[in-house]
Amino acid sequence: MSLLSFLKEKKDSNLDAPGTTLQHREIILRKRFLKNIYVSWYQSFLNTLSGLPQGKIVEIGSGGGFLKTLDNRVITSDILEFPHCDMTFSAEAMPFEDDSLSAIFMIDVLHHIPDSELFFKEATRTLKKGGKIFMIEPANTAFSRFIFKKFHHENFDPAAIDWTFPTTGPLSGANGALPWIIFSRDYSRFIKLFPNLQKEKICLHTPFAYLISGGLTLKSLLPGWMFPVVRFAEFVLSPLNRWIAMFQTIIIIKD
Repeated sequence: MSLLSFLKEKKDSNLDAPGTTLQHREIILRKRFLKNIYVSWYQSFLNTLSGLPQGKIVEIGSGGGFLKTLDNRVITSDILEFPHCDMTFSAEAMPFEDDSLSAIFMIDVLHHIPDSELFFKEATRTLKKGGKIFMIEPANTAFSRFIFKKFHHENFDPAAIDWTFPTTGPLSGANGALPWIIFSRDYSRFIKLFPNLQKEKICLHTPFAYLISGGLTLKSLLPGWMFPVVRFAEFVLSPLNRWIAMFQTIIIIKD
């Protein structure tokens, strides 16, 4: 079976079934190289917590991850019910009191939210002043566009006019370009809609590590112990990230 045929078969599988997310979690925990990527992403978030106001720390879309094992203060959640998640809810309607959260963390979640404006309204309501949203999302670079459009099952449409999209389910419905649309192309609109949410940082990163890991569908190209070597190579090449980065970290702070 060719690579494109294999990826097409994965695309047609039931992505929205809870069992698929549980399978993804098992893959991440089993594949050492891939797990190291997630650990580095988690740690970059946890390193920001010391300067935040006291409040609840929430991860949205926790079903496939393991952040709780690194810091048990984190309230894990997902739109689907899982035994390892603390809560089940939609990011568009969060069951938290006003001004009660110090941080919201998400990996590859924003571009799956059908109505992102509802999420940012909820974030504005629930975050304390000085609280942050910490997101890791797909980047929109020449290299990432090629990979996401040719070899990934999710929609990636930088030309989309709206921030919303019709969804078929929590994982199958998506626009991978949505984070770039909101925080780069349409940022002036974002500021008008949410004047209390300010873009603190956008950092492009991880051009090759995720591809080398094989992600959730392919075999890792390198053993886990090679991860620091790849990370160092990515650091050396970081001046090129505006063209080659696959992911971006976006940090939003509530004024």
